[in-house]
Amino acid sequence: MTEIEDGTGTTADLVRDLLREQHPDLAELPLREVEGGWGNQVWRLGDALAVRLQRMDTDPVHQFKERRWLPLLAPRLPLPIPVPVRSGAPSERFGKLWTIMTWVPGEPLDHGELTCGEHAADTLAAFLRALHVPAPADAPADTGRGAHPKDCTDGFDHFLGSLDADAIGTEAADVRAVWDDAVAAPAWKEPPVWVHGDLHPANVVVAGGTLAGVVDFGDLFAGDPALDLAAAWVLLPAGTAARFFAAYGRADEATVRRARGLAALKSLFLLLMGQNGQRGLPGGKPAWGPAGRRALERVLSERPD
Repeated sequence: MTEIEDGTGTTADLVRDLLREQHPDLAELPLREVEGGWGNQVWRLGDALAVRLQRMDTDPVHQFKERRWLPLLAPRLPLPIPVPVRSGAPSERFGKLWTIMTWVPGEPLDHGELTCGEHAADTLAAFLRALHVPAPADAPADTGRGAHPKDCTDGFDHFLGSLDADAIGTEAADVRAVWDDAVAAPAWKEPPVWVHGDLHPANVVVAGGTLAGVVDFGDLFAGDPALDLAAAWVLLPAGTAARFFAAYGRADEATVRRARGLAALKSLFLLLMGQNGQRGLPGGKPAWGPAGRRALERVLSERPD
């Protein structure tokens, strides 16, 4: 067996063998591992493709979801997204799901920087306007990730309580106030729209100082757009949230309040993942700590009208 000893990763030899078994016409293309990834491990295949294999994520529904819906969504979105082109089935060598997808060029934001803030704000607003349209009746339902903040209080308390005292410091009361305001905001009452569901710095790519693509749609669902709109604080540089919401143009006051609270929640999660990475804990991401710190600062300092 060529799997990594802890069972959470793959090697080039294993990926090459899987390709030879199921997609031999692609098996001799150059293959190199892509840094990062938690639920899935990604190997770049040639210049235009990528092999995405389940790692920590053991639920096949996420890749099945991408296989079904991304080819339908991609043509009307103004940024590149990964589109499944071949399916990999579990086998004796690798008992999980894997998919060959188009490669989205660029550098993940957790290792890059948005230097063209206004352009990035306009680009993200245009992408989410195109994505946030009413979803069909058979679209995947929200499994809780995009729930109203009042239904996520346990997660908020867990993240806040798990962080070292100096990670938040004197701002804990201000963070709590943002969260309480989001909890008190009215719920989404419009028809459910398509929602990416997991916009954070590792799930967008940048090039030339601006957004160049969006990846990892495993949490795609139909529901409240507020979870995606939290990206105004989680992804964009300081001072651009108001421009983003003006360009997006569809968010009422209640939606902005929910989005800001969910941005606080995501910021705490990024900080906790960074803390875990500093401690060498499984799944920890050291680079996510600074991203979470900057996002939280934006949440506390920017409240768009």
